[in-house]
Amino acid sequence: MKKIFVVCIATVFFACGTSKLRTTDPASIQSSTDDLKGNAIQSATEKTVTNLTTFSTSENVGKIISFLASDELMGREAGSEGIAKAANLIEYTFKENGIPSYFSSYRDTLTNFEGTAYNMVGFLEGNDENLKNEIVILGAHYDHIGTAQAVGQDSIANGANDNASGTTTVLELARYFSANKSNKRSIIFALFTAEEKGLLGSKHLAERLKKQDINLYTMLNFEMVGVPLQNKDYFMYVTGYQMSNLAAVANKYANENLIGYLPSAAQMNLFKRSDNYAFHLEFNVPSQTFCTFDFTNFDHYHKVGDESSIMNFDHMAEVVNKTIPAVEGIVNAPIKEIKYN
Repeated sequence: MKKIFVVCIATVFFACGTSKLRTTDPASIQSSTDDLKGNAIQSATEKTVTNLTTFSTSENVGKIISFLASDELMGREAGSEGIAKAANLIEYTFKENGIPSYFSSYRDTLTNFEGTAYNMVGFLEGNDENLKNEIVILGAHYDHIGTAQAVGQDSIANGANDNASGTTTVLELARYFSANKSNKRSIIFALFTAEEKGLLGSKHLAERLKKQDINLYTMLNFEMVGVPLQNKDYFMYVTGYQMSNLAAVANKYANENLIGYLPSAAQMNLFKRSDNYAFHLEFNVPSQTFCTFDFTNFDHYHKVGDESSIMNFDHMAEVVNKTIPAVEGIVNAPIKEIKYN
């Protein structure tokens, strides 16, 4: 999340039917960032899913986030060797699940960053002749801050909750949609770099897509979903809650009180502090972040204690599984239901 306080996120996708899926296995990734073809980061095991509530599992999300937040990646600072390994995982996951790149390469190289940094962008075309020209973006930032104040011998700010958790969510959604291919609208899966440098990755991509004049329906961003909310009657909150009807639409399709209102998110103006904001500015369409961090349930923001070992993998799997029907409804609705107030 961008420096200041934290940001938020989470919202997702859909579909029914029995499908065979590849599961990401970052535990098998080698240190080399040059050649993942011979060093598989995905298991060849195929898993048949017949129940959406069990599509994602604690094992699935645990493998992904444990790699992304490992010491080997050195805190995933934008432009570093560590984040390049995370990018390789993302690219290999897209390729293994048959998700093409949106541009000529998966790597969308930033023009507003000193050094080399890139967003990772995949694409699934919609299957409806009329609706496929409308696009839904599912996004999360995959960078973090690199290092922080040392605790003992540890100075690596691993960034498990911020934001390997959101990245894991988007990769699991990408895996789901690539297997089912039941999306009527087209989906862009965007993993942003340099969020921690001032939202630079999302700003670059939003401007690039605006120049292409894409028909963007909505941008759904995921941030800090690694631990559950406490003592709330809803599962997640969304930034900019009062700006649109996104929560009501998502709750309708989820058939539960999935998304609620967190007053402190409005007080802290979190709507402007994550990667949704650039798309709001460029396209003026509902662009919001889903989150389960509320300033009381996590004490390791931008600290070395933000480790995968303190993430709740069962909760993370629930984030994916509970939001699948909500995003399915959004992606497949015959009209654009989500609107700014």
